Amino acid sequence: MPGTTDAKKEGEVEDASYTQSYTRHLERRLRALETEKQILHAERSRLEKETQTLRTELEKLRHSPLITGTIVELLEDGRAIVKSSTGPNFVVHVASSIPKEKLQPGMRVALNQRSFAITQDLPTSKDPMIRAMEIEEAPDVSYTDIGGLRDQLREIRETVELPLLKPDLFEKVGIEPPRGVLLTGPPGTGKTLCARAVAHETNATFIRVIGSELVQKFIGEGARLVREIFLMAKEKAPAIIFVDELDAVGSQRLDIATSGDREVQRTLMQLLSELDGFEKRGQVAVIGATNRPDILDPALLRPGRFDRLIDFPLPDEHSRREIFKIHIRGMNITEELNLDRLVITTEGRTGADIKAICTEAGMFAIREERTCVIQEDFHQAIEKVQGQKPKGKAPADMFC
Repeated sequence: MPGTTDAKKEGEVEDASYTQSYTRHLERRLRALETEKQILHAERSRLEKETQTLRTELEKLRHSPLITGTIVELLEDGRAIVKSSTGPNFVVHVASSIPKEKLQPGMRVALNQRSFAITQDLPTSKDPMIRAMEIEEAPDVSYTDIGGLRDQLREIRETVELPLLKPDLFEKVGIEPPRGVLLTGPPGTGKTLCARAVAHETNATFIRVIGSELVQKFIGEGARLVREIFLMAKEKAPAIIFVDELDAVGSQRLDIATSGDREVQRTLMQLLSELDGFEKRGQVAVIGATNRPDILDPALLRPGRFDRLIDFPLPDEHSRREIFKIHIRGMNITEELNLDRLVITTEGRTGADIKAICTEAGMFAIREERTCVIQEDFHQAIEKVQGQKPKGKAPADMFC
């Protein structure tokens, strides 16, 4: 019958459509399961690696601790004599994993706790105080931030900067570069500022040392610090060692001295030995600074240790003008500012005094809630910093 045939055909079409949709559903489900399987497999691999790492760490924690020691002598049969941190010396074997040519007398090594065999070579020990002396970031002071001192800067650049940046020039001329430079002068005249500028302009490692830091309580500690400072400088060459307040450790040696004075003298002798010892320093420059050159030991001042003595005098009129320009270039000042009068009234003042005057002038403007610094602010600042009336025969209305 025609109606039955049509109904049968419609049923077959519906079955085929259902089968296709169900097949696509199963395919999507299969892809989802495969993706989930890959995720679980990756998670399993991560957990296995983490488990292996934890097991390795656990095995390390279960190992016996190692003992530090120092090699005293290397024997011909491959063994070594070491002095352990526990006290006596031992004749021990060396692990095959350590190259024999790498071991040297005086080297730090790690010893097995049971057999005392050398299992590892250790780096040279350095005092944490020495590492703290290294300035990793260059100071933000350049030669343009220094007023006056043109002759002093020229000599510093010839003595310190040129040997580090252009050592081939000295080889062609046939001379050795100066070993060091000593900066002398009253406080506040720019000695430390010049050293900071040199650290900024060169790519050398800058190590800043305060002379009083080398004065230690126990015998030999100060000399050890000096030795490690120069050792670190040689490792990080090119390097600059800046010893500020050199008179704290470099004062004249006396016949009558206390035990503390004798320890300072030992530190000084180690410093003298490092300055012109048997070993070449290479590209290591030394800058010293002091405001009391009259009390320094004569052994420090002879050529070969500090080859150049650079004096930093009080700034003259031209230098004071340049210093004022440097410190007021970032200030919001009035156009009527009489810079000549400021230069005259600050005669005998140092660069540090002029910087303090500019800062105080800005503080007086802030006190009155003004954003512009006027002449009267500088007048009050000069009186405050100098602690007296401005010098010079200036008219009474000079600061109006």
